[in-house]
Amino acid sequence: MRALFLEWAGGAPRLSVSAALAGRGLVTTVASPAGTAVVVGWAGSVRDRTAGARRLLDAFARPGPQPRLPPGDYAAVLVCRDRVLLMRDGQARVPLFFREHGGRVDAVSTSARRLGEGAELERRYFCRYLTGAAAQPHWETTPFHGVRRVLGGEVVELSPTGRIRGRAPRGARQAYDPPAPEAGPLDLGGAARDLRRALENAVARRLGRVTACHVSGGTDSTSVALLAARLLAAEPDDQGDLVLLAGRFAAGELAGERPYVDEAVEGIRLHAPGVRLVGVDADDVSDFDDFEHHAGDADEPYAHAFRAPFWSRLHGAAAGLGCDVLLTGCGADPVADANPLHLHRLARTGRLRQMTRQARAWAAGGERGLRDVVIANVVRPALPLATERAALALSGRATVLGGVGGFSRPPWLRRGFARAHGYREAGSAEARFVYGRRPEESLYDAANYLAAPDPLSWRRARQDGFLLSHPFLDPEVVAAMRRLPAEAAFRPGRPKAVLREAMADLLPERIRGRTAKIPFDQVYARGLRTHGDDLVGLCRSARHPLVTEMFDVETLCRAVREARLGLGDARACDRVNSALALVVWLEGLGRRDLTDDATVPVTAS
Repeated sequence: MRALFLEWAGGAPRLSVSAALAGRGLVTTVASPAGTAVVVGWAGSVRDRTAGARRLLDAFARPGPQPRLPPGDYAAVLVCRDRVLLMRDGQARVPLFFREHGGRVDAVSTSARRLGEGAELERRYFCRYLTGAAAQPHWETTPFHGVRRVLGGEVVELSPTGRIRGRAPRGARQAYDPPAPEAGPLDLGGAARDLRRALENAVARRLGRVTACHVSGGTDSTSVALLAARLLAAEPDDQGDLVLLAGRFAAGELAGERPYVDEAVEGIRLHAPGVRLVGVDADDVSDFDDFEHHAGDADEPYAHAFRAPFWSRLHGAAAGLGCDVLLTGCGADPVADANPLHLHRLARTGRLRQMTRQARAWAAGGERGLRDVVIANVVRPALPLATERAALALSGRATVLGGVGGFSRPPWLRRGFARAHGYREAGSAEARFVYGRRPEESLYDAANYLAAPDPLSWRRARQDGFLLSHPFLDPEVVAAMRRLPAEAAFRPGRPKAVLREAMADLLPERIRGRTAKIPFDQVYARGLRTHGDDLVGLCRSARHPLVTEMFDVETLCRAVREARLGLGDARACDRVNSALALVVWLEGLGRRDLTDDATVPVTAS
């Protein structure tokens, strides 16, 4: 989707924006004597997008060192007198790409597919994509040769004629650096106060005129909705409305979530009696519904397209009520919970007795074996690829899905293709990103991409008029949790203890005390039962030459049948889902309509 487009005509930059997205408030243009800025999404505050865009322009148009990027969900292009700047916020929800030849950029857009029309496909990209769910957002390569991605938190500086002057490294301009640890120990109460303050600020930044909150009956989404209700109730002039969205299942395992949803809504209404509840019937929704549409129309291969039908239904309900933002609880599991990779730090620094003692507590609290805890949080982060190879050897490969890990080559990816196009290097790079030299710190970086893969939000923005937003992934919230010692955050048998303490005065008792939620396994299993034969047929009927060059189609079909029987674990099934999405995406390349919405030229100041 081309929300903005920058090209050079007669040696001068020329900007245009989508008229439809600008009309819905998703594209903001401001100008001053220093230059012009186009911001897709929002910077600083959802409600006052114009002020946020103007602050961004004023800050970066000044000469001298570039300031920190403000929080938000945005991609921006700034055309100043002496330079052009391309930037994205650190959470990288809104895409931004540029087409480059010989060190000079000739076009910039939010659509990689539009920039790459007619270009050769980049095979190394597909190896990287197939290594895991975190691959796409933190790698600059795209499916199209010559088209590059502006990374999250990065600022790319161009000359007025488009020559690349420099790229600020990722992470160099975080909006919130983790505060230095306090001199004394930080107890649970102090940690809870810090998290509550940061989460309130994150929610406040995301409140719109009509704010929707996804309420699933869990601690995370209920906390976000409660804070939104309190903040809106405290406003003197009723500046915003609140809508609660809940998927309703009348049968099956997920019907067990309904009492929790009802209690969450009742607790929220204590603070905002006028809140509207919209129950979205989802009994007939299955994963992989309309898979060719959800996976085939994406700008890039979309690994989580199988889950799009459920979210699409919620999005449609929010759009029908005129919402301009939809808040979720995504990200709370890795961000607001205790960090289990702290065990790796203890082992790395030689504190083996302390590590063993804490690992026993983790095992008891999570009803897991000590061996499983140590392998997952000490051994695997240190030797991720070797651990996966060992698991593969132990599995004996009785099934296609047996032993398939997150980074190693799945058996349906042809060995020759993987060797020729850098799969081993891609797997190593992905493992380094997910774990890094200090896995206990890398967890927060990887969580941003693993917790909220929402290209669907971007693809639907034109028709819905809003984007998903995730307060738990706000940089201030992440910074508040990063500074905590593991001892302050971990309580055996009480996951997300800091969050529960932070929200103790608001959360209904039943929700505050629950330690597990019902997963969406039933929706996934129903989807494979319903669409398994069609998915196998899609693979066998694929005509794009890269499908057979890349995949052993019969092995991939066997993996689909095994997943249908419930033989693979979640990690192995994710690898199957990614491969299926790639097949559908490749098949649709030549059939898609690349006609853009009407555009409006932006006159540079």
